[in-house]
This record gives sequence, C-alpha cells and structure tokens, in this order.
Amino acid sequence: MTLSRTEGPGPEARYRAFLAEGRFMIQRSASTGTCVFYPRTLLPGSGEGDLEWIEASGRGTVYATTIVRRPATEGGDHNIALVDLAEGPRTMTRVVGCAPEEVVIGMAVRARIDVRDGAPILYFEPVRDGGEA
Repeated sequence: MTLSRTEGPGPEARYRAFLAEGRFMIQRSASTGTCVFYPRTLLPGSGEGDLEWIEASGRGTVYATTIVRRPATEGGDHNIALVDLAEGPRTMTRVVGCAPEEVVIGMAVRARIDVRDGAPILYFEPVRDGGEA
C-alpha cells in the first residue's frame, strides 16, 4: 500500500499514527525508488517531493552497537544500535529481547512496536534459530 506525501498531517505525525496502528511504515521516492527513514518532506540529496508511504519489511541487520551502562535503579544497562533496514536506510534504535552484550554487528533483527510512556515506539529484536527477519 502506498500513500501520497501530501495527504493529512506532516510526516512525523503520520509515522507515529502508523506505529499506533501497529504498522512500521517508511517513505520511498516514487521517481527514484529510494527509501528514506526517518520521515521527512523531501528526498535528501535531490529535494524530490514525491515521497510515498510503504510498509517496511521490518527486517534489518545491526551495523553498529554500544552499551549504555546504568545502575539497576535507573533501568540497568541497555544497548544503542544502528540498524540497516532491508530497504536501505539506517536507523538508530535499541535491540530488545536479549542482553546488551548479545547484540553484535551483523546480527539479523526484526522490527517490533512497543508502547513506552503511553506512546508507540519502534525497537528491534534478534532473529533467532534461523527464523526469518
């Protein structure tokens, strides 16, 4: 399903509304086929304004990761990762569902939408036992 960039609220609000519906959507240029993420109004580099919304596959690969050390009283350690989406863009996120030390470069991950502080948020989780990302 594709939707025109010009319908309704701005890209940030639309992205969050899609997450609230349980859908991970990204944008793609109709003329070049280039996918972009985080949502925006124009294609970086060319300024093309023909961005449309498409359903992301949710598949990705960890490009880089680091561990943020915090006391248990403040939520404990967690990771911050750069994930290359199967569609091309790279995003900063967290990999959940495993210990921060288990997140490694090259790890296959898949998107997961959770709710935090009453708002939907996109995380990734490891693909285990040869499961499809």
